[in-house]
Amino acid sequence: MGVMTAATPFRVGLIGYGLAGSVFHAPLIAATEGLALDTVVTSNPERQRQARGEFPDVTLAATPDELFARAAELDLVVVASPNKTHVPLATAALEAGLPVVVDKPVAGTAAEARSLAALAEDRGLLLSVFQNRRWDNDFLTLRALLADGALGEVRRFESRFERWRPKPKGGWRESGDPAEIGGLLYDLGSHVVDQALVLFGPATEVYAEADVRRPGAEADDDTFIALTHAGGVRSHLYVSATTPQLGPRFRVLGSEAGYVKYGLDPQEGALREGLRPGPEWGAEPASLYGRIGAGESPLTGGGTPVPTLPGDYPAYYAAVAAALAGAGPNPVTALEAAAALDVLEAARRSAQEKVTVSL
Repeated sequence: MGVMTAATPFRVGLIGYGLAGSVFHAPLIAATEGLALDTVVTSNPERQRQARGEFPDVTLAATPDELFARAAELDLVVVASPNKTHVPLATAALEAGLPVVVDKPVAGTAAEARSLAALAEDRGLLLSVFQNRRWDNDFLTLRALLADGALGEVRRFESRFERWRPKPKGGWRESGDPAEIGGLLYDLGSHVVDQALVLFGPATEVYAEADVRRPGAEADDDTFIALTHAGGVRSHLYVSATTPQLGPRFRVLGSEAGYVKYGLDPQEGALREGLRPGPEWGAEPASLYGRIGAGESPLTGGGTPVPTLPGDYPAYYAAVAAALAGAGPNPVTALEAAAALDVLEAARRSAQEKVTVSL
């Protein structure tokens, strides 16, 4: 692996050019100083044309093996392929001597995530997990409020990642085959659980309900997770594709005040529309600001608006570039991801067996 200078950015190979690769990873890599999108791996001719159209200088490869055969020419591999391939591809990259970023969930089990972390440590290589929603606008704002003690002692954290998609789209994300690691528990659940653990620390008890609601659906599409944190906070986490009326994204209740925030961070929508990081990136209008107060309803104008900090997905890859250069820490470690997978595995067991699981 080369040493980054202003003239020689780290060369990145991206495996997968579906939703994750084309909407999130490729644009963010390309926008990051110190990183250069060198190669895109996809066997799909339409996606190859799309990648070439968006990044004319990129090298195209049909298989990961083609990429690994050129390991000496690369400095980082990003795994943005279907969930079931994350562990084998990350393993192959590490064994080829390449640092790795893996989309979430890094693995299907916490044990696999810890094995990957051990391999990376043994090889002295970076292994980072793309938990981009640590850089959502509402999450950054809530972290700042908690750091300031604005809510007092937090007692309950409600987080909703809800959608209204009454008809299944199909594809591996909605497959009922356990090998595909599909369903909302491991998809959106990976985000809401990670956020809860970052905000309020380890969980000691997990209770969950996971349902398959839509006709023709195979995997969970309406799931609830309750966590008891070691520090006493209770988190109630909702992920759903079957929600005709969306609830607040965050409702955080403390001893002194509460914070309620509606609406989803705008960055995914902007990236899907082809917008790219620049001035005003991640900002939202004042009409979407959350509100803080006590004894008042935000829906009737009660409480005080809290300006939402801009979302900052580019900060993740900037931190990866710094870590590769030895100038900063890994922004999301595989061991942190494993802790979230401990919770997701416990949630799956809780829902199946109708029990509360102690960690």
